[in-house]
Amino acid sequence: MNETTLALIAFVPLVLAGVLLIGLRMPAKTAMPIVFVVTALIGLLAWEMTFTRVLASTLQGLLLTVAILWIIFGAILLLNTLKHSGGITAIRKGFSGISPDRRVQAIIVAWMFGCFIEGASGFGTPAAVAAPLLVALGFPALAAVVVGMMIQSTPVSFGAVGTPIVVGVSGGINREGITQQLAEGGYTWLEYFRLIAAEVAVIHGIVGVLMPLIMVVIMVRFFGANRSWKEGLSIAPFAIFAGVAFVVPYMLAGVFLGPEFPSMIGAMVGLAIVVPAARRGFLIPKDTWDFPDRKSWPDEWIGKLEIKMDDIAGKAPISTFMGWVPYVLLAVFLVASRVIEPLRDALTSFAFGWSNILGEAGVSGSIQPFYLPGGILLIVVLITALLHRMKLGELKNAFSDSSKTILGAGFVLIFTIPMVRILINSGVNAADLVSMPVAMAQFVANSVGDIYPFFAPTVGALGAFIAGSNTVSNLMLSEFQFNIAQQLGVSTAMMVALQAVGAAAGNMIAIHNVVAASATVGLLGREGTTIRKTILPTLYYLIASGILAMIVLYGVGISDPLMRALSS
Repeated sequence: MNETTLALIAFVPLVLAGVLLIGLRMPAKTAMPIVFVVTALIGLLAWEMTFTRVLASTLQGLLLTVAILWIIFGAILLLNTLKHSGGITAIRKGFSGISPDRRVQAIIVAWMFGCFIEGASGFGTPAAVAAPLLVALGFPALAAVVVGMMIQSTPVSFGAVGTPIVVGVSGGINREGITQQLAEGGYTWLEYFRLIAAEVAVIHGIVGVLMPLIMVVIMVRFFGANRSWKEGLSIAPFAIFAGVAFVVPYMLAGVFLGPEFPSMIGAMVGLAIVVPAARRGFLIPKDTWDFPDRKSWPDEWIGKLEIKMDDIAGKAPISTFMGWVPYVLLAVFLVASRVIEPLRDALTSFAFGWSNILGEAGVSGSIQPFYLPGGILLIVVLITALLHRMKLGELKNAFSDSSKTILGAGFVLIFTIPMVRILINSGVNAADLVSMPVAMAQFVANSVGDIYPFFAPTVGALGAFIAGSNTVSNLMLSEFQFNIAQQLGVSTAMMVALQAVGAAAGNMIAIHNVVAASATVGLLGREGTTIRKTILPTLYYLIASGILAMIVLYGVGISDPLMRALSS
């Protein structure tokens, strides 16, 4: 088979998933087992992978599934603990003091707080934390998931203390070869790497400034009583103000401090500016927007997670501060676990997994239960139970409720993530073919020629859609993007930066991220509905980034240290 035919075959699992989930509105629990089987057959028959490698990839996927379910369980458990302790009621009352407008609440809770959690943790934690919190505040479950998924954009490249850049980009390109070339021109790897991080921050900052507005507009358009674009756009001044409050410190941190802290610094500064402004009604329209009466909500809006006022009847009221303390502790502990080296070493020292599964080189998986956000969430839950003076029976009920919710997500993810690992690990085969994701990327590059930079973010998003991870997409495709830049004679640093930006945007539609977020609010089975809505901001992100790429690379004609070293 020729390269074009193989590339088209490689696209089959993604197209099939889209048709089943979005076109036929099939629940993921039905669609993903079908997609898994088709992917395995393509790996065995078209890519000539050994049965052992397909099986090893499946087992690797199952290990990763356990890690993701651990995070989901922790997020649900914290929410249910606050439900039984009365903390949710306190948080609700606190928001009425800032603004009763749901648009403002979405910007502060989902965007600002969610961006901070992304910067501290990554791993899809922001949607898993923000979605149930929004439900607790009175948002429809489907709206909470859609809004939560849109967090998975601007802050993601610098999520988990910069992991997608520090691990993904560094590990995804030939660092030794580049270092040698740079040295010949009097430059260092660190300078080149910091340039990539800075360009990622600037691209995200320019494109991401509108994300709070887009998030609100989509929420209002699809979940408002009037289905009105205008009601969403009416808060544009405040939403853009919030976007600027986040992206300015975010870009400055990316340019001057490196890849570890932009998302956290942007969110902290943004919260310090936006919350007081909201309290004073700064730039907020006079009309107060809310969802329609709950009794009129369509069934597809409603998940199995419900937070009712009578759930905590008879309990002594908790202050707003005490209600928020668990989330403050979560943020502090997540940051500490990532930046305090002795603590990080202690948390990562306990791990279990399987290296070179079934003898397959490079196919490994491990779980660090205390370092993963799930372990930190569990610690916060136990502290919350003490601070809120919960009875043992209330804590047991929170565990019971959370355990029931996690079962549905587990069934879907045991097919979704192994499917992803088969795609990624398909580069080792008897036919000596590149992996399926790289075959797809090469097909795109060969099809568009010199205008490829416009599509570079889309290739990154494709990798993230497959893997559900910015980091993995960067690991898979950074070297490919680098080589294309050299062929076109354009800035390699900018092309790799476009890869990282696109991979961040692709998280908004990544199937297993949608499943994970949906599970936290009991909304499994409606993944296609979520993706149909989050595809809109994803397209905005990719088109805007692509246009910016064409202007910068061909209009401005920027270079980088490597280009200067090669030309000297």
